[in-house]
Amino acid sequence: MSTVPAGLLRRVDVSQPWLQPYRAVIEALPADAASVAEALNAAARSAGTPALAAGPLRFVPQAELPAGEAYESFIHRSAGVPTRDTLHDLFNGLVWLRFPALKRTLNAWHAAAIAREGVGARRSPLRDTLTLFDENGALLRAPVVLTQALAARDWHGLFVTHRAAWAEAQLTLVGHALMEKLMQPRKAITAHVWLKGEAADLPALTDRPARHPLPVLGVPGWWAANEAPAFYDDCGVFRPAVTAPPAASVPFRAAPAPVSR
Repeated sequence: MSTVPAGLLRRVDVSQPWLQPYRAVIEALPADAASVAEALNAAARSAGTPALAAGPLRFVPQAELPAGEAYESFIHRSAGVPTRDTLHDLFNGLVWLRFPALKRTLNAWHAAAIAREGVGARRSPLRDTLTLFDENGALLRAPVVLTQALAARDWHGLFVTHRAAWAEAQLTLVGHALMEKLMQPRKAITAHVWLKGEAADLPALTDRPARHPLPVLGVPGWWAANEAPAFYDDCGVFRPAVTAPPAASVPFRAAPAPVSR
């Protein structure tokens, strides 16, 4: 019997710091499953299957997505997440299982936007922002001295001067494409970071000034090379701030309220 998950899971190093929020879920995946969808469903049953508006969360083969129906609309209607036997979809499933309230809310916002606007050749600004968060986003809860340095792109202050403050910070990757990129770590891999409040999983996603680029392998403890202060002198990766007019926020217009974890 084909065991696709076994081959993929052998490539996932659960000791990596960016995967620690997902370690328990990864370790619950049965390696003898015939597909990624089957492995994720088994992990969901063992942890208590999350509920969506349409019913219990399910991972289904990609072929179950009807031709012409938007991916997010199908999930909202059926509670089924179309899943291929790829690392990209494996990581997407891990985020669904670890942060179901967050993913459920993102899906509801997507589905509402599609119902209102339809699906065109290009996504609306709202759906662009939701997709960016879903694919490449991260949430940061940190002392003010770090969040101020991040907003100013003061990389030396963020990672060298105030390095000890990272012991009080929590950076959580939620973008599944971002986690897939980190399967082959390289210095330039950059997350789009939103600051996380105390009670809500979702920040103000459409508040563009609150979205910050962060080369994640600069985080202390995430890559051995960053122990040297000169690591952060690479201006091709740690780029200075660019002065530009503030971008306008895009309102959600009657979107569901953010939910707590």
